[in-house]
Amino acid sequence: MELQQMRYVVAVAETANFTRAAERCRVVQSALSHQIARLERELGARLFERTSRRVRLTPAGEAFLPAARQALDAAERARAEVAAASGELRGRLSIGTIPTVTAVDLPSALKNFHVCHPQVRITLRVGSSDELAAQVRQGTLDIAFLGLPPRVRPKGVQGRALARGELVAVVASGHPLADETGVDLRRLSNEAFVDFPAGTAARAQSDEAFAAAGVSREVAFEVTNADLLARLVRLGLGIGMMPAAFVSELPDVRVVELRDPPTRVEHLIWSRLRPSPAAAAFLDALDIRADQISEERRPHDHSE
Repeated sequence: MELQQMRYVVAVAETANFTRAAERCRVVQSALSHQIARLERELGARLFERTSRRVRLTPAGEAFLPAARQALDAAERARAEVAAASGELRGRLSIGTIPTVTAVDLPSALKNFHVCHPQVRITLRVGSSDELAAQVRQGTLDIAFLGLPPRVRPKGVQGRALARGELVAVVASGHPLADETGVDLRRLSNEAFVDFPAGTAARAQSDEAFAAAGVSREVAFEVTNADLLARLVRLGLGIGMMPAAFVSELPDVRVVELRDPPTRVEHLIWSRLRPSPAAAAFLDALDIRADQISEERRPHDHSE
């Protein structure tokens, strides 16, 4: 079994298409198909179901895929460790983030890191805190920025709490609350809301605050990104709850400060295993030493 064969399997699994997988791997499709067929003969099982309309993993393929990814990651990690021992930083840095991160200017941090370490391949994935934490535990991501309710701590990972901040309400410019401040949650309870999906950490921050205030609310629109949330609010379809430190980036909405606001804590997490050379260098660039953190530090006040 060769690493190249595993790379081809992963590419087909991720693209669900042999042609696109071959393009990604920069080989002709016949060579890729031949190597996968050779691997299937070696394993004694088919890894993909192929029809004229789609390609999908068989149960054997589903079982094979995680181990193949781990093998490829281990090989890449080994090459990066050898390069680092020679004073050269190489390899991959895979980062995940929530869309509303504010504790770190992430685009600037990525640019500075790329300038200092151009041989490192950086990837960025945006998602929910729960998804990102799971991907760090699985090894799919090296590092992730999360936003969680204060009572929640990331499990199964190393991490550091970066900042604590309050949420504010955001409304359309013509909304009756647009010019008010110090509004309590009970007064908002009759409004239609735009919020993140139920069950996500981003939604829990607001749900728990309303529950603690003894009032319920209607979430009419569930969205997965901050831009769509802001657009629906801007059109007057509902009001939203967003981190105070983030709303300055949203044009044409009005901010309503709350008397009893929900809060959230932003966390930076990484695997319990020793970070890769690239991940360790990125943490160091953020003034975080992974080998010196045994538990999360208290977040500094970020409510201004």
